[in-house]
Amino acid sequence: MPSQILPISQRGSPSSVETAAAAAASTLIKAEIDNGDPATSLIVSSQFEDDDKTVSPLLSRASSYTTINPINNYYQQRRRRTASDSSLTSLSGESRRQSFTRGVGHAAADTFLLTRLSFKLLRYLGVGYRWILRFLALGCYAVLLMPGFIQVGYNYFFSSQIRRGLVYGDQPRNRLDLYLPKSSDGQKPVIAFVTGGAWIIGYKAWGSLLGQQLSERDIIVACIDYRNFPQGTISDMVKDASQGISFVCNNISEYGGDPNRIYLMGQSAGAHIAACALLEQAMKETGEGESTTWSVSQIKAYFGLSGGYNLLNLIDYFNSRGLYRSLFLSIMEGEQSLRRYSPEVMVQDPNTKNAVSLLPPIILFHGTADYSIPADARTCVVVRLGCRTIVHEFRTNSWGNLMAGQFDGGADSNLWSISYIYKSNFLLCSKNFADTMQSVGVKAESIMYEGKTHTDLFLQDPMRGGRDEMFEDLVSIIHGGDSESSAKDAVAPMRRRLVPEFMIKLARMVSPF
Repeated sequence: MPSQILPISQRGSPSSVETAAAAAASTLIKAEIDNGDPATSLIVSSQFEDDDKTVSPLLSRASSYTTINPINNYYQQRRRRTASDSSLTSLSGESRRQSFTRGVGHAAADTFLLTRLSFKLLRYLGVGYRWILRFLALGCYAVLLMPGFIQVGYNYFFSSQIRRGLVYGDQPRNRLDLYLPKSSDGQKPVIAFVTGGAWIIGYKAWGSLLGQQLSERDIIVACIDYRNFPQGTISDMVKDASQGISFVCNNISEYGGDPNRIYLMGQSAGAHIAACALLEQAMKETGEGESTTWSVSQIKAYFGLSGGYNLLNLIDYFNSRGLYRSLFLSIMEGEQSLRRYSPEVMVQDPNTKNAVSLLPPIILFHGTADYSIPADARTCVVVRLGCRTIVHEFRTNSWGNLMAGQFDGGADSNLWSISYIYKSNFLLCSKNFADTMQSVGVKAESIMYEGKTHTDLFLQDPMRGGRDEMFEDLVSIIHGGDSESSAKDAVAPMRRRLVPEFMIKLARMVSPF
């Protein structure tokens, strides 16, 4: 009787085990290619592209039998399966190592770029005492939160659920990171997230903590990187963000995302940039002959976290806090562009009425103790005392109370002559932006968090662990109408603490933001 087991080295008639192993390997490689991993493509090219090459036998020819022996046949197949599994494991491990190496290479290149641009930025800033103090405060702040940053950074580089550095455009820093849930059953809601950084120090990894925590709730997060000043100005930032949003809208289904449940979100300067990108896209869609690669209708809602939306009223406030007027105008491409890049002002322009009608619901989150970008309408008095400027804020709109003596310019204020004094309502914040959007027919609301600062909602509270009010509000909005996901959220475990409480409190005290 002819043998049913052919020599392993025989190419023409592979065994079922070899076929299964090859199919598994092909599936694995195909999945990695779909994820956009160029390193894996090289592996495929070097090992699988030529079907005519001689394949080395997994077992020696001497160990092959030409007679039927069920016991030997069983052990032979078992050895083949073990060898195939080991080969796949080795291949997968090598792919992860190469992906990690490539990620570190990108991080090193970005670090070098940021360092070079930082020195260039110093020429704009000068060596003023305000920036020296802020850099020192930033250093202390980072050291105090370092236990949390280390844990988040470790997951960022080693988690298999994070796809780092996906290229979405042809400009420097046109990359994004994807945070994928562990569960792959069904399509997931998606957040396209634009990080903050005062238009100067933004980076996609700043959204890693939010991305990791949202992915634990079955939400995909795409953190979009973009050119910062002085590498680019505001128009470049908005263009980059728009391209990143386009990539998410057109490709997220390949990563398990639901193209019908895409949300746009930004934090601080990122909230401003994302709002500008959204409004600019709506204006393109209502214009004639404008080509677009994504649509406002693809965005289910916009979330703004601690953002500022009226630059005309922000410029003097930022100047008083060290983001000097000349620098800010350089970022915003001159004073004539402040109106164009103030979403709150633009939506009130009658010429944008049709574009405004296309906008999705707007939900804004802000802390009432945010002094980087104030949350609610305040009366601000800017007093010019000779060469010195003092900015004083009040939680009242009563100019009479102010003039009655609520302002105290300091013990030495009588030594200065007041050149001028004026009042300005900060119609720049989340609450007023929401009110403005409602007045032009857009569904909008602002959610205020009592006593929260600019970084509480984004960093300190998530690192504190336990229940995070803003995070739960965000998740409940995204999972609204999805009873299964809402049920899972109700029994989700509390998030673990990343930083001791006393270090969080100290960090809050020294925070330069």
